Amino acid sequence: MVKKVVIIGAGLGGLAVAIALRKQGIDAQVYEKAYSLRPIGAGLTLFPNGLNSLDAIAPGIVESLEGAGSQTRMLNLRKSTGELIAQKSVTFMEKYGRPMLQIRWSRLQEILASALPTDAIHLNHRCIGFEQNNSGVEVCFDEGETVQADLLIGADGLNSAVRQALIGDGSPRYAGRMSWRAILKYSHELLPPNEVMSMTAPDGKIFGFFDLGSGYLFWSAATLAPDEFVAQSAIDVKSRVQEKFSGWAEPVQAIVKSTAAEDIIERPISDRLPLQNWSQGRVTLLGDAAHPMVPLLGQGANTAFEDAWELSQCLSSASTIEAALASYENSRKPRTQVIQIRNAVQANRAYKADSETYLRGMMEKAQVSDAEFEEWLYNYKPSVTADLK
Repeated sequence: MVKKVVIIGAGLGGLAVAIALRKQGIDAQVYEKAYSLRPIGAGLTLFPNGLNSLDAIAPGIVESLEGAGSQTRMLNLRKSTGELIAQKSVTFMEKYGRPMLQIRWSRLQEILASALPTDAIHLNHRCIGFEQNNSGVEVCFDEGETVQADLLIGADGLNSAVRQALIGDGSPRYAGRMSWRAILKYSHELLPPNEVMSMTAPDGKIFGFFDLGSGYLFWSAATLAPDEFVAQSAIDVKSRVQEKFSGWAEPVQAIVKSTAAEDIIERPISDRLPLQNWSQGRVTLLGDAAHPMVPLLGQGANTAFEDAWELSQCLSSASTIEAALASYENSRKPRTQVIQIRNAVQANRAYKADSETYLRGMMEKAQVSDAEFEEWLYNYKPSVTADLK
């Protein structure tokens, strides 16, 4: 039914689905607009549901990831003044058999890319559209090159070119918050290994610190902002962070000072409304291209890995492409829509003026009011056939 698949985007979801499809004997080719797979200043959290999916896609890969990251043992919440508000032990390993794993985004991308043949990843290819008929799909790139395939998967993120050609729903929705992030080799007595710390203030600002292992630390900051204005130079970006978080207790001041200006990434936080359909004919979407989320629950990459596994299973078991994509959507949409909506609502609430009280309440109630959601979210286990989750 499917012999060749073109995947747009060499991010985490695109690489994962390529690995999963090639395990099925399908010629999966990844096309990426970037000139190289270079390191970016971001860390991410892998949860049990994402790790279970990766283990199904590439058995043994989780062990490699655990050796490349940091397994979080403790969550700490402090006021911007430094006062400890709440502390919670992380017991994911005991509950779900998988850790809460912090890892560099670029290191994870590198590990996934190494599981593919080098000639399966094509850099410097910007997708500008596609044409399809009953026999196949032709993918078009900006240099005039075209590629034929049986199926096209858009795994090209929040600003997906495939989504725009397929759905045409315009620009992402600005969530009213600006963010800054960076990775650096750094240590501080207030930031022990295998711990995550968040600091919050009553004016809707949050600053987080994540141990990534091997001496690396990821920090992420965000604040309410009326518009999407982005500073024009690296020096201006760093100055903006220092101004926004002026007066905050350590280790905020020390870590921002220690971070090179050119390593700080400034981005508006955006998402999109859930879609009614992800697929048309021989084209479908995956990961952030299908269901982008604001970064609160940390499920962007994890749900992309779920998508990758289930799409590969649907394509291996259905009699037609249309049936496979229908099964994929029926399985994935209900689950991702719940996560998208809950994520958006909680993120909006977390940045209100009383965020300190709200976040403390979330942590205190996590084992009670959120227990059922947590069980449903993290206890996801891939099946041989993609059933409705």
